[in-house]
Amino acid sequence: MNRPIHEECGIFGIWLPGREAVSTALTGLIALQHRGQESAGISWSQQGELLEKRGMGLVEDVFGSFDYRTVPAHAAIGHVRYSTMGKSSLVNAQPLTFSSRMGPLALAHNGNLVNAPAIRTQLEQQGSIFQTSSDLEVVAHLLARATTTDLDRALVSALGQVRGAYALLILTPQRLLAVRDPNGIRPLVLGKFRGGWVAASETCALDTVGAEFVREVEPGEMVSMSNRGLESVPLFPPRQHAFCIFEFIYFARPDSVFMGRNVHMVRRELGRALAREAPAEADIVTGVPDSSLSAAAGYAEAAGLPYETGLIRNRYLGRTFIRPCQQQRDLGVALKLNPIRGVVAGKRVVLVDDSLIRGTTSLRIVQLLKEAGAREVHLRIASPPIAFSCGLGIDTKDDLVAARMGPGEIREYVGADSLEFLSPEGMVAATGFNAKQLCLGCFLGNHPIRRVER
Repeated sequence: MNRPIHEECGIFGIWLPGREAVSTALTGLIALQHRGQESAGISWSQQGELLEKRGMGLVEDVFGSFDYRTVPAHAAIGHVRYSTMGKSSLVNAQPLTFSSRMGPLALAHNGNLVNAPAIRTQLEQQGSIFQTSSDLEVVAHLLARATTTDLDRALVSALGQVRGAYALLILTPQRLLAVRDPNGIRPLVLGKFRGGWVAASETCALDTVGAEFVREVEPGEMVSMSNRGLESVPLFPPRQHAFCIFEFIYFARPDSVFMGRNVHMVRRELGRALAREAPAEADIVTGVPDSSLSAAAGYAEAAGLPYETGLIRNRYLGRTFIRPCQQQRDLGVALKLNPIRGVVAGKRVVLVDDSLIRGTTSLRIVQLLKEAGAREVHLRIASPPIAFSCGLGIDTKDDLVAARMGPGEIREYVGADSLEFLSPEGMVAATGFNAKQLCLGCFLGNHPIRRVER
């Protein structure tokens, strides 16, 4: 993938009868580290108070010296972040903790609220003072301004005023709430754990901590976890389901499951579909580590070509899309990927990648393969051209090459001998779902929620 696309975030929450909520939340956040590497934070409930620790960097960087064994907490929420709205700084690290007439609250959020800037401007004109540039603080202010002390009613009032994609965790000393937007754009799953409950962005986090997957939070639903058990509250009527297809294409870990479909298996099918639509006369197939490897394996299988490891990834570097500027992303590619000359030299190589955003990373990888002796490089993309910005939790504000170039021009730009994309129809069919169940806005421009230009 060409990494200017930025992941939204990862969230993890736990309500546990015992005293190990913080250590379990930390483990869950490490499992979700691929969803954000800018900052990490945890808020926990302890003796009627909400305490927090946040910092910049990876979970290990922030909590490496933190003695979680001394924290006797029964509930906690955590967050790993890449900024899609708001600057990359400690003040924007989540969870956000604040006091209200309903008592102390901690919030962690995955997604984007498209009308947050307009609401923020209105609130500032009415005297509100904001401490961060995160759209989540808009929700906090709306909750604080609610005329009720009942948190459920305040949430209906606050979330009823925002538009966008969100998976939201709210911690109080008495409850842990998990809320999903009415379109179900961002993922949120539930699991059982040692007599308690867990909510997370992906099932891989449940697997890592040893929780049993129960179900996904339904669009428009709020799930309440407390000493009373698990309670479901329909906050809003569900709208047209529009799950972000990029979870399957790139964002999620291959071992995660959404809507009953394993991510790895969907990616393999994307590769198979790509091979049927865009065959190439070649000697070997290779993929761009790591999110493209499943699709590359599927392509090789359907094409009847050998699958080879043609690129080695330096696993001690973060995902290149996390880097905040193009110069750092280019450096990250050079440091992160290295071709295996003995595999590609003299070969006609099919290079499979999951998506193409700006084309700069593809250009560099094609160059690396040819410098390593590849006779031909045929670039195959396991998704359609991305020609439309998102604004619903994925940062694609950078220049989209498919918005200004056709496939032939892109091929010349990246230096490939041929270039083909998977069709929208082939992509949707590979997921096993109906197009009406998925958000395809970045490919077709038909976003389920109208974007508000900032």
